[in-house]
Amino acid sequence: MTYDCDILISGGGIAGLTAAAAFGTAGFDVICVDPTPPVTTRDAEGADMRSTAMLQPARRVLEEAGVWETLAPHAAPLQIMRIVDAGGADAEPRVSREFNAADISDAPFGWNFPNWLLRRELVARLNALDTVAFRPGTGTTSLFTRTAEARVGLTDGSRLTARLVIAADGRDSPMRMAAGIPVTTRRYGQKALAFAVTHPIPHDNVSTEIHRTGGPFTLVPLPDHEGLPCSAIVWMDDGPAQLTRSQMPVADFEHEMSERSCHLLGPLTLITPRNLWPIISQHAARLNGERLALIAEAAHVLPPIGAQGLNMSLTDIATLLDLAQARPDRLGDADMLDAYHNVRHNDIQLRVRGIDLLNRASQANAPLLRDARAAGLDALYSFAPLRKMLMQMGLGVR
Repeated sequence: MTYDCDILISGGGIAGLTAAAAFGTAGFDVICVDPTPPVTTRDAEGADMRSTAMLQPARRVLEEAGVWETLAPHAAPLQIMRIVDAGGADAEPRVSREFNAADISDAPFGWNFPNWLLRRELVARLNALDTVAFRPGTGTTSLFTRTAEARVGLTDGSRLTARLVIAADGRDSPMRMAAGIPVTTRRYGQKALAFAVTHPIPHDNVSTEIHRTGGPFTLVPLPDHEGLPCSAIVWMDDGPAQLTRSQMPVADFEHEMSERSCHLLGPLTLITPRNLWPIISQHAARLNGERLALIAEAAHVLPPIGAQGLNMSLTDIATLLDLAQARPDRLGDADMLDAYHNVRHNDIQLRVRGIDLLNRASQANAPLLRDARAAGLDALYSFAPLRKMLMQMGLGVR
């Protein structure tokens, strides 16, 4: 059986679902497929315990996708981003600097959401759109393109013809590989643990990134859980150490993570499973092929520092949507996709290099390197024009 559509989206993660909602809301005929059905409840097996900080520009994309109104009641505002260096002889803060969104904007830096909740609201939005067919449990198997269309084979034996294929199918993207687009990958020997905790000291909408060795330990505000302050944590460190921690008895793990947090929010209590995944940096040589656009992790993968990953993905979507709406009759043609690559490529390269440098600095083990990192943080914060410029760049508004 063969189906026709304007846009096929390969991948039903948060980026793929958002793209489907945004293009469907704009009136395009969209089919979105993913071999793995999304987990949309917190306590279900396989639930994604990570959270995502949606920075200011992301709100526009979520509004255009028709989901901001339902997400907003669940948002934890991110008003202050605090960076702590604890790289001295003892695991204690020695330099702590707060970057306040009020210095550059009337709005918070962004809003934090649990990933499982984002999936829940996005799937509900797709179900409400007549323009979108979401087909979880179905993946892509082949890609054949011509100047006027793309033909895609699916795992259920059916075929699709589309004017544009959007690859949102992850760092090992089948559509990118089918198009023969190479990637550059850098490995750090790190893994990240993601989970949620409660704590006795309120977070006051402050996101805290603590640097010692191995990688950052980041606490991001979430709404209260059962009457207690709650935060999402992403803890990056050397792979073998993280594998051991992922299997520790809960009491031992809580003790170790509380020590790593410098007890800034008091003793931490684990309230979710621990998710573990490898840290890499990766970017595609091009963001487009014939009738194909790469977005999200099919195009770029970053260590989870500075909330850049998914926010870059939403910028990919916004750029594609703007180009598609400007000339809907040229959807997916070479001029549109070349323009997409040209708009996004340099920004992606800049952020990949920047996050790579920050991650390497956070991994530092040698005392002299850790001292240099602390001095750099202090100098950066002390020069107000530079501080404001870097905050604007981090938001993606400069």
